[in-house]
Formats: sequence, structure tokens, C-alpha cells
Amino acid sequence: MSLPDSSASDSPPTPSASHFKGDHGVDRNRRRILLGAPVLAGALAAPIADVRAQAGQPERWSAGWGCAPAGPPPSASMLTFTDQTLRLIVRTSLGGDRVRIRLSNEMGDTALRLASAHVGLRAGGAVVTAGTSRQLTFAGRTAVVIPAGAPVLSDPVSLPVAPLADLAISLYFPGTVQASTIHNAAYQASYASTTGNFGAQASFPVQRAFASWPFLTEVDVDRVAPVLVAVGDSVTDGVGSTSNGNRRWPDFLARRIQVELGSNRIGVVNRGIAANRLLADTPTTLLAGKDLLERFDRDVLSTAGVRGLAVLIGINDIVYSPSSAPIPVDDLIAGYLQLVARAHLHGIPVLGATLPPFLGFVYYTPAREAVRQAVNAWMRSALPFDLLADVDLALRDPDVPQRLRAAYDSGDRLHPNDVGYEALAATVPLPALSALMGA
Repeated sequence: MSLPDSSASDSPPTPSASHFKGDHGVDRNRRRILLGAPVLAGALAAPIADVRAQAGQPERWSAGWGCAPAGPPPSASMLTFTDQTLRLIVRTSLGGDRVRIRLSNEMGDTALRLASAHVGLRAGGAVVTAGTSRQLTFAGRTAVVIPAGAPVLSDPVSLPVAPLADLAISLYFPGTVQASTIHNAAYQASYASTTGNFGAQASFPVQRAFASWPFLTEVDVDRVAPVLVAVGDSVTDGVGSTSNGNRRWPDFLARRIQVELGSNRIGVVNRGIAANRLLADTPTTLLAGKDLLERFDRDVLSTAGVRGLAVLIGINDIVYSPSSAPIPVDDLIAGYLQLVARAHLHGIPVLGATLPPFLGFVYYTPAREAVRQAVNAWMRSALPFDLLADVDLALRDPDVPQRLRAAYDSGDRLHPNDVGYEALAATVPLPALSALMGA
């Protein structure tokens, strides 16, 4: 949920060996062979000149960054741009020699006309590092019209990118466009220019900054690396973390991977949405997105290189249900089992997470707390996931287990602060996860 419509999360200690349940039919040897295939060097920027395409071999792409789109926003809060360039800032968890982007008009009801797009390494603020700006094309053209309800992938472009690098994606719209497809809680400043096309320039004349990601939903690199998609609500989205600091728990996990497993071993993509739920939409909160069961195919299965799923969701289903007669535990259990079944159908192992404490949060009631406790007990005893991260155990106050530890509290008794998000990320059992994902 977003304040106060946000969801909670809790971090646990590393699961024991008893939480490692195996592959559920996933052929790990086959996956390791595929993921271990060498990437051909010297790939050219133009897709028709790519050596893999000439050899009739499929290209290998892995998502280094992503977000989950929602919308359209209420008209009073809709961002509108006229003859302006947007410069959107993201941090990629993986590096590579080429990049491509995915744009979305999936929540729009009219065609989206983009005249020009560029990608480059960010030097700082809205400034691109000199000499790194690359023009993007779409089927060889510099402009593209994205139909209402559809996404589009750019052609690949040569741009050496290191893991954990900041990228600037510049989109020029010559007419008037409304940001009907948007990720709202970016916790990252992006920028809109004064009038004109400034995508190719290193400097950028900023008219205004905004903390959301309109239209952009993924950045891929030409690397064969398994990708972990983290889905959830505001705790995964990063509510309570420091803006422009990349201190959401998936960000901390991406840094852990680079240090503990080695460079470019696993990509991490954050598909959390503040106020999102597992089982139902929230009609009064349009930017909360569709429920996770509904958006699963788009936000998980369509991610380039996805080989693992991390699930931390359910608090909003509880706190948005009636205070004295909240959602039945069996309904939530059925939803989790659906996620696991659908992921396993595609050979994707699932890292589940217990729900964090929220005593003192504005929507706390004893009846809702009883549901949370029952869900967590089921996760620990039934072991429905391939791995379990006991977020509740890691984040709760040892003296009052129903309450978030004070040192981890961002202030609302539900969302962690930076220290809490780092503690949450530390609960992920990397060796077991790496084995499951074939990394």
C-alpha cells in the first residue's frame, strides 16, 4: 500500500535446509547448459547486422531493470507533456555490451506517438556522460506509434554498461501526451525538459522533476543471466526508503549478489506496486495496479530471462478487508498456491516471504493480525514455496512480536526504513536461490 495505503513486509533469517524443496520438475542441468552458453562478442548495434541473426541463432536477453505499470491516474493527477523530452533515470542490476528498452501504452486509450528515443549512461542528475548517448530505433525507425493497450520493444543498440550503472532514457514527444501508463512510486527523480528535443544532448534543460516512471517498463542487456523478478506491494516498491538512493530491498539484494556471488550472476527486477493486492483490485486507488494474479503473465512471464520469482504480498488483502471480519485465510492460501502453480508451469522456482508485523499501523486490528499470523504459520508449516524467507521473524520486535522493530521502522509502523530494507534483503538465501535458478 502507499501511505497509508501500502503493504507491509518483514525480513527473516536465512531459511534452513528444510526450506529447500527442490525443483518441482525444473530441469536444472538443462537450464545451466542454456545459461552457460557463451555470448558472441562484437555484436553490432543494428539488429539486421547482428552476427547471431545472420547465423540464425536466437538472441539472448536478460532484464537488468524493470517496473510494473499501472493507471490511468485520476485526471487531476495525470502528468501531461507537450513538445517535451522526458529523461527517465534507472539503475540496472546487470551489465552488458548492448541494451534495448520496453515501453508501454497498455493503460492508454489512444495511440502514443514517440518521435525520438535515446539511452546513455547517467553522469548525475539529468546529465548524460559525454559520448554515451545512443539513439534507439524501433524496427529500424527512429519514431514509433504504440497502439493503445500495447507495449513495444526497441531495437538493440551498442552501449557498454556495467552492473549497478545508472542509465538515462530520453523520450521525445512532439505533441501532447498524457502519462496514462505509469509506475507511480519510483522513489527516483526523473525529468521533463523545456520545449524541444534534447535526447541526444548530454546536458538537459529541466523544466520540472517528477518521481515516477511513465511509459518505461524494462531495460534489457545482451547477457545470458537468470533474472529474479520480485513482485509485491509497497514494501517491494520501496515506500519508506530514501529517494534517489536505490535502497529498496531488491536494490540491496542486487548489491549482495554482486558481492557474494560475483558480477552479473543474477539480475533483479522490481515489479512491486504500492497498494497492490494478491486477489483483488482497489478501484479507488487506480495506481495500485491490477491484482497480482491478474498481472502475473505481463509482469513476471514477459520479463526477459526470468528464472526465479520472489513473492512478498498479502498485507493489503488483509488491511483492506473488513476490520472485524477480514479476508479468510483459505482465500489467501489459494492465491499463493495459484502463483506457485503458474510459476512452476514455466519452470520458475518461487521464493516466498512471510508477512511483516504491523502493530500500530493505521489499519491494524486484532482480527487482521490473526489472519496474518495464520498465513505465516501456514507458510512455515506447509512449505508451499521452493524457498521461504521469514521476513516476519527478521523484522519484528523481539519483545513485541506483532510490532516492527523500532530500528527498522520508517515511521508508520508498517514500512521499513533503509536499514530495515537491507535487513530484509539479507534474509534471502543466496546459495540456495542461485542453485534453484541455475546461476
